[in-house]
Amino acid sequence: MPTPEDIRHQMEKLTADLVGLSLCDRQNFPSLRDVGHGCQEVGIGDRGNMSYALKNVPYNEIYSELKRTQTYNIRMLDGALVQMMYRFRDNKVEAHRLAFFPSPYLEEFQNNPEIYLEDDIYAEVIMKNIVPFPLRFDFDCRADVAVDVEHPMSHLTLGQYQNCRIPVAAPMTPFHFIDFILRNFYNTAYRKYFAYITSFPHAFDVSITSNEMKLAYVQIPTQQGQAV
Repeated sequence: MPTPEDIRHQMEKLTADLVGLSLCDRQNFPSLRDVGHGCQEVGIGDRGNMSYALKNVPYNEIYSELKRTQTYNIRMLDGALVQMMYRFRDNKVEAHRLAFFPSPYLEEFQNNPEIYLEDDIYAEVIMKNIVPFPLRFDFDCRADVAVDVEHPMSHLTLGQYQNCRIPVAAPMTPFHFIDFILRNFYNTAYRKYFAYITSFPHAFDVSITSNEMKLAYVQIPTQQGQAV
């Protein structure tokens, strides 16, 4: 199972890869902090306010505040923001937030597509029928947070819908999250550059319950194990 240092190393190397491939133009390299009581956090340090992304305000305001305060690990060339935060307790993952906030301001790309046709990163954003929406993979195994079916330990939220919690098989590593984002939202660039992005074999243990497996859920790479 990945350790806090494994996760920090993944985030650092993936960030460096995306910078080196010119797929992002701003970045904050990860920090690993001991916050006491056996807890360690891997994220972007004290920069910004991650909780602002959960506020009940228009999406363009959320995006603008995250961008203004640089509350992200990676800013893609089209303005999309990527956040990755993990909390470990006694070297076991306790929680994570992995979020993707596409830019709500795509008019420049969509109104002038000829400018960007030569740039692989833009191939998926120049179509006028695209609707940018955020997504978030959350994990929290604390007994006072997780509720079978109603609030799965690991879940996917689409579009900031309050009660959208699609069960996910396990916590997600940075590599599998970045691979998911690039493969699905920047596929042209992904197919060209995936061989130059470092892969990691790590995966977390299964966290999904047998009841949640009776629903539509998201399967991701996991360590060997059964539903809990």
